[in-house]
Amino acid sequence: MADLTTAEHAARPTPTARILRVAGPLVELENAGRVAMNDLVLLGPGRVPAEVVAITTSRLTVQAYEYTGGLAPGQHGFPVGAPVSARLSPGLLGGVFDGLLRPLTAFGDRLVPGTGTGAPPVHRWTFDASVGRGREVGEGTVIGEAGNAAGPRTRILVPPGCGGAVTYVADSAEQPEDAVLAVVGGTEIRSVTDWPVRRPRPVRERVRARTPLTTGQRVIDLLFPVARGSTVAVPGGFGTGKTLLLQQIAKWCDADIIVYVGCGERGNEMADVITEFAELTDPRTGGRLADRTVIIANTSNMPMMAREASIHTGATVAEYFRDMGYDVVVIADSTSRWAEALREFASRTGELPAEEGYPAGLASALAAFYERAGAVNTLGAGPGSVTVLGAVSPPGGDLTEPVTAHTERCVRGRWTLDRELAYARHYPAVSWAHSFSRDAEVLTVGPDGPEAADRRAAVAGLLAEADRLADLVDLVGIGALPAPERVGVLAGRLIREGLLQQSALSSNDAHSTPVKTAALADAVLAVIERCRTLVASGTPPDLVEQADFTALLRAREEAGPSGTATVRAARDTVLTALGELR
Repeated sequence: MADLTTAEHAARPTPTARILRVAGPLVELENAGRVAMNDLVLLGPGRVPAEVVAITTSRLTVQAYEYTGGLAPGQHGFPVGAPVSARLSPGLLGGVFDGLLRPLTAFGDRLVPGTGTGAPPVHRWTFDASVGRGREVGEGTVIGEAGNAAGPRTRILVPPGCGGAVTYVADSAEQPEDAVLAVVGGTEIRSVTDWPVRRPRPVRERVRARTPLTTGQRVIDLLFPVARGSTVAVPGGFGTGKTLLLQQIAKWCDADIIVYVGCGERGNEMADVITEFAELTDPRTGGRLADRTVIIANTSNMPMMAREASIHTGATVAEYFRDMGYDVVVIADSTSRWAEALREFASRTGELPAEEGYPAGLASALAAFYERAGAVNTLGAGPGSVTVLGAVSPPGGDLTEPVTAHTERCVRGRWTLDRELAYARHYPAVSWAHSFSRDAEVLTVGPDGPEAADRRAAVAGLLAEADRLADLVDLVGIGALPAPERVGVLAGRLIREGLLQQSALSSNDAHSTPVKTAALADAVLAVIERCRTLVASGTPPDLVEQADFTALLRAREEAGPSGTATVRAARDTVLTALGELR
């Protein structure tokens, strides 16, 4: 039989446990027995949800996921007998939820204690069966699809550990979400299921990530690419544009499903995300971008421990769609706020602090989260992937602080945001000197791989040379440099302004397809090579520096997301002007 929901468990007679102490989100109760780690406990008359985090022979320690004002010693807690779980259903796409995956649209302007512990509303979905009676199926087999007309269809799968003959299949029609859609080997299958948020969903095997995830941001796709199923950290100080960059990736990357977790961020930023996603048109389908997005909003004024759970909830939702054969991107903004919640709770429990007060298990907690990413062969729906992009907000921009340092050990890429670039209005402010991608070598496999690798190496080499010369220019001036070095300084400016910069507010340049990115890179490299040739043949570097490069620098704005003709025309215009300098 399918797992009981939280509401069904709450309706069953359970032993009560008397509350002994309340300290913010930390609550201690008598150990009434039959309770396991990570089990759900409902506290007090308001049934405030809490999770068991420590057990002794006489006491239970739980972390509450809502405001505990009004709870007092002597009141009772009610163990549910099941771990904290996410309610997974076809209604996730296009929805906005809190850290425990409760729909925020159903609870008014503010969440009050006990919200969502009752029976959830019953929705209806259109079900289309894909198997017939008598067929032998195994775990992970698709028995049908359910959902609304908009967005990707939710595939209803045979749950893990289940298999056998199909003895019943519901009609292909509109069905309530609690209806039995099929019976397989004596197990009833519904469109709604609960899954413990801290338990990874099983897969057949993990495979090496080899397919690139196109983000639409040139500096990333060209220099620091990420594979589907990989992990990336995005560290940056205040005001460097972490949230804006991740929002752009959420809007324009070529993943099937986006799970956006706003973990401890400001409420106005989350409101902007929700509003923009509702208004944007999906370039892949022509529908609303929100129809293939799940937003988990757990802002800084929401309960601290619900912020801690929201990261795991987002990973569970991503694995749910991954098992259907989709490529999913999880955007966690930011993991620093999540780590701060761990630190605050650890201090309340009296745990021995480690670096900067964070718990000693911080590195293990970060690793457990990022390990839920990966490219896999699912139990029955073919290949799927979960890619995790985690923002890190180091205090004062200190990249040596514990969260940033531990995260770097867990991920395959880092897109470091530079404060000087951000203050110079260079967007995205991704530092080419302090970022890396371990996926770059893997993604060179394929027909376009060697060409992309050569292009990446050429651009990276020119940027490194320009950075090296920048200090000399500040010291002695550009005029004191030899002619080849002056061309190196010019090359760095052309790459920064004509290739790597990108405007999030431009309809043409908010995102860039791989075709446009390659065309711009080739155009800039061709112009730089012509400049080098001119200087080597005796042309004064002053004349080369004074040449009109406007057409090349404006090509990224004038060409559409996939435009190449405009880029080639701009390249030819500049090359012609340079040819007249001889």
